[in-house]
Amino acid sequence: METSKNTSNPFYCFFYILSFLLLSMSEMPITNAKVHNHNFVVQATPVKRLCKSHKIITVNGMYPGPTLEVQNGDTLVVNVVNKARYNVTIHWHGVRQIRTGWADGPEFVTQCPIRPGKSYTYRFTIQGQEGTLWWHAHSSWLRATVYGALIIRPKEGESYPFPKPKRETALLLGEWWNKNPIDVVRQATRTGAAPNVSDAYTINGQPGDRYNCSGKDTLIVPIDSGETNLLRVVNSALNQQLFFRVAKHKFTVVGADASYVKPFTTSVLMLGPGQTTDVLITADQPPAKYYIAARAYASAQGAPFDNTTTTAILEYKSASCSAKCNSTKPHMPRMPAFNDTATATSFTTKFRSPRKVEVPTKIDHNLFFAVGLGLNNCPRGVSRSRCQGPNGTRFTASMNNVSFVLPSNFSMLQAHQQGIPGVFTTDFPANPPRKFDYTGNVSRSLWQPITGTKVYRLKYGETVQLVLQGTSIFTAENHPIHLHGYDFYILAEGFGNFNPSRDTAKFNLVDPPLRNTASLPVGGWTVIRFVADNPGVWLLHCHLDVHITWGLAMAFVVENGAGELQTLEPPPADLPVC
Repeated sequence: METSKNTSNPFYCFFYILSFLLLSMSEMPITNAKVHNHNFVVQATPVKRLCKSHKIITVNGMYPGPTLEVQNGDTLVVNVVNKARYNVTIHWHGVRQIRTGWADGPEFVTQCPIRPGKSYTYRFTIQGQEGTLWWHAHSSWLRATVYGALIIRPKEGESYPFPKPKRETALLLGEWWNKNPIDVVRQATRTGAAPNVSDAYTINGQPGDRYNCSGKDTLIVPIDSGETNLLRVVNSALNQQLFFRVAKHKFTVVGADASYVKPFTTSVLMLGPGQTTDVLITADQPPAKYYIAARAYASAQGAPFDNTTTTAILEYKSASCSAKCNSTKPHMPRMPAFNDTATATSFTTKFRSPRKVEVPTKIDHNLFFAVGLGLNNCPRGVSRSRCQGPNGTRFTASMNNVSFVLPSNFSMLQAHQQGIPGVFTTDFPANPPRKFDYTGNVSRSLWQPITGTKVYRLKYGETVQLVLQGTSIFTAENHPIHLHGYDFYILAEGFGNFNPSRDTAKFNLVDPPLRNTASLPVGGWTVIRFVADNPGVWLLHCHLDVHITWGLAMAFVVENGAGELQTLEPPPADLPVC
């Protein structure tokens, strides 16, 4: 709807010159790298939102949790102490974790959970990444409140490939329930129905003044007339893609998922859960207050969703604004319609790498994963109270007709590294077991997947092309698909069924964007490529937590290569046991 290239934008010249220098210097050895030590105490904390007080799970009593700031090449050492009553793990979303899979964090995949009263220290180094990532719990639905920003700045002596902003602000978009989110998902798991939708969206933990009892705590983002600031926008919501706008202002998009992008101008962002977008915003409007707003992009036809709007305020700090601005209401942006797929698509298809990249062309594994929901018939002898999905069914989800089940006695990475049998099988199918009209009227015989803990095995250095194909089983919708341990190139996306003879010609093999979370279009497909250069066990899943709860996930096992630098590090001594 409102995205356009702006080749006259002054940020472009800065970007191309400095990004070339950044590429050259990235080959130099790491110097002045620092080690950052942090303590995370996971605990219950009383919080009041929407007129009600209750205890939520936090890190260090903060909601959202602490922002971690590092430089490319630095090492993080984070000791996590679990003083809550639930198991917990922490995932460092988007961090490559080269050879340090033990620090990746997904429960029962790379580690057993940290039990109440126990602790675990995550140790890992940021390698070749700059921009905005984030961290969050990866155990049940704890990430509803257990999350924070991870900001990666250039190495000492290096700079952004755009003019240095006057200020930087991280904006974490979240969801709020008036109930304990763990109780919400447990009720849904018990009944087989969809979980209750959230009661509010938040920006840095605050719903904003359009909700009851929320006005005085609305987030204020300061800006001075004429200055250009950097906004680091993170969709940390649990289950909802979000549109994001600032009234009467445009953005220059300069980064996403801790990779720089070819700058483009837009007045609206769309982020799926897990995705980050870095934008420059210039104070070029009359001094006043302007709402920063986010609300749902809800692509699943007929599915319930939280239709509220969260706001913060961009406030001009100019002297001419002080008296007049305080007495007037902020300007409100016109938000896209909830189902505005055209605007979402216009945004997601604008991303490019800053320059020509070496896209792998020799494909060792040409994979095709059908991705979508399903409905299981109520098992014989089970109470109808446990089958409250549509027409007495239970919701499920799958990739290639396999609904993923987490193990419980060992983590998958332990089983892989130690050769423990019976934890997973290596027969995840490279293609759907049965071809069908994925986005058409799907036979009900295909609505019930099998269950299993299945992985797809890769040798070190092999190249993967993966077609992610959405299905219309029960309903089609947009899925944010996240791959742990890797960035990947997004070559193309489209609607309907992927047709290699027609759609391969659409592949961008020149400057495709590098991401860690892809937006799979509603009723459509996305094609990604990556090289399996990081040994370990790496989860691929939908980042709508309701869907991973239902089984919309699988894992890649990447074998060690030759020598120490291509081999998974040994497990740490304090690795939790199951």
